[in-house]
Amino acid sequence: MAKDVDEPAEPTRRDYLTYGGTIVGGGLIAGCSGDSGSDGGDGSTDAGATDAGTPTPTPEPNTPTATPTETATPESESYSVTMAPAGAVEFDSVPETWMAYYSTYGDMGLALGQLDGLQALVYRDSWTTQFYDALPGVDVSLDGVQQLFKSGFGKEALYEIDADAYLVDSEFASLKHDSITTEDFDEVAGNVGPVIGNYIRRSGGDWREYPTYSLYEAFEKIAEVFQERERYEAIEAVHDEFVADLEEDLPPAGERPQIGLVSAYSDFPNGSLDAYPIGDGNGKKQYQDLGVGDGFGEYIDGSYASWDYEQLLEADPEILVFPYAYELSASEFEERIDGLRSHPVGERLTAVENGRLYRGGTSYQGPILNLLQTEVAAKQFYPEQFGEWNGLETLQDEDAQLFDHQRVADVINGEF
Repeated sequence: MAKDVDEPAEPTRRDYLTYGGTIVGGGLIAGCSGDSGSDGGDGSTDAGATDAGTPTPTPEPNTPTATPTETATPESESYSVTMAPAGAVEFDSVPETWMAYYSTYGDMGLALGQLDGLQALVYRDSWTTQFYDALPGVDVSLDGVQQLFKSGFGKEALYEIDADAYLVDSEFASLKHDSITTEDFDEVAGNVGPVIGNYIRRSGGDWREYPTYSLYEAFEKIAEVFQERERYEAIEAVHDEFVADLEEDLPPAGERPQIGLVSAYSDFPNGSLDAYPIGDGNGKKQYQDLGVGDGFGEYIDGSYASWDYEQLLEADPEILVFPYAYELSASEFEERIDGLRSHPVGERLTAVENGRLYRGGTSYQGPILNLLQTEVAAKQFYPEQFGEWNGLETLQDEDAQLFDHQRVADVINGEF
């Protein structure tokens, strides 16, 4: 049973998201499409607008400084990686098999060339793998990966997976789920394989007394786990260059749009809307890097709010983004968003009148998804600077790409 930790339960999402059955197996089978149920073939909502869950969010205090990174040692020797909350974790050899909680760490494993060893995710079906179609020669299938959320997430399942490493924040997972405890994780770490991970979606929370890492601080730690320093540095270089280029071309702060984030799983016909501030933490990193205004920040005290249309109209940002919309097909998203357009108050929203309603990405993003989701958002928010957004196919247009997709694909495939 899932518990409310720093993120309240998500009845809206569970009502609408159908999880697949357990698939028991070992390695991955290369394929062409993702497992999320989205077709990704969307254009824009209304006159040029389209395109954005999973557990509902929590407060986001300031992010502390992460523990310094250790120097990697040769693969033939044992080595240690230090990461809160686990502390110093010993590895006798580089893990060949592993599991993770969210796609955040799954995406890190992909970036480091380790996807074939992924055995299980607690939440698998929310991984929006269709984004990877924009990377030449990177084929991702999760067909052989167990999803533990429905099949059973507990100590016994971790023993059965028998992984070389468990990329899980044990403190977060044990507070979130009745089915497992920190003592269970300690037992698995002692008898099966190391447990290491940090919940980076959001910083802070009343339950948390250890640092929250930035995306690249956490990614660097996982690179140490897999002894893949070169791959990490190559992806980091792409990211740093990409963000620097974006910042150089952004309009002045006063000319940037105010955006509002509304869950794609909201009950639009009945006006029960889950609204999020941008805040801090990795979950909304793309919006932070693009310097947009937070259209809901002054109206929400905490990590989210449940609003009706009158409250949404009071804030009335010029752009509305719908996180987790890529877990839906384009047609499913359009059908849901029609409930907003046709509502007597919703139709008065500035974003509706101007056709600026966009599908938004997942907050469970690793380094590769973050690069792609940032490119999406840049085109959605700043078409004059970065080009028009016309759906996920835009990412495959080499002339429209904002960073070197081939370079990233080469790193993933070990050709660098």
